[in-house]
Amino acid sequence: MARPYKPGPKQFVFAAGDGDDHHVTVGDPQEAYVAFSTFFRGREADTYTVTDAPARQSLVLMPRLGVISRIAEADHQRSEHLRVDRPNRYLPSAMLFFENGYAGLDHFGQWFADLADLDASPETRGAARAATFTTEAAAIDEVGRIWADSGYVDPTDQYYIFFDSTDVDDDRADRAELLQLIDFLGLERVDAPAGAAGGEVWVRSDPRLDAQCEQWA
Repeated sequence: MARPYKPGPKQFVFAAGDGDDHHVTVGDPQEAYVAFSTFFRGREADTYTVTDAPARQSLVLMPRLGVISRIAEADHQRSEHLRVDRPNRYLPSAMLFFENGYAGLDHFGQWFADLADLDASPETRGAARAATFTTEAAAIDEVGRIWADSGYVDPTDQYYIFFDSTDVDDDRADRAELLQLIDFLGLERVDAPAGAAGGEVWVRSDPRLDAQCEQWA
């Protein structure tokens, strides 16, 4: 059972640009997610907006553009944007927003402050994202985020596998970012064994990875 909102209940507004805005009052994030799932799946729109007016935060889903945006206006307006490569990412982003608002999406993917940055190639976006991490702690946390999304530890506990069973054309931005962070952290990348999917990245176990990935597991 989802943890109730405290204080609660909370109110959200769902909009899809058709003038039929839905105002919902919910007791917990799961209830909000169910209500929004029904709203989202029952329409074909360019933009879907979830607004938490009391917190002055919004989540904007743009499936036809392949973009998610998050906006916070509490102290000074902040907005960040994420390129979405898979259609099954939209509703999970809403759930994270219902759970913890703007901050709940911190580790959801590669966020950029400038919407125009999303027009760059995945490799350019990945390299630009990697360059924003200038400390070991922040970089290893980002590596853990990438691993948690699609990785596992091999049965011998010697290697961390990223992008399990993926092709090289999948997750290109995250892969480009990861490869740069591996160099920055001095981690050891090894050749994937015969039969592994072409997009997998294998990294030898490291105490920093062990500690970080344990938090994400």
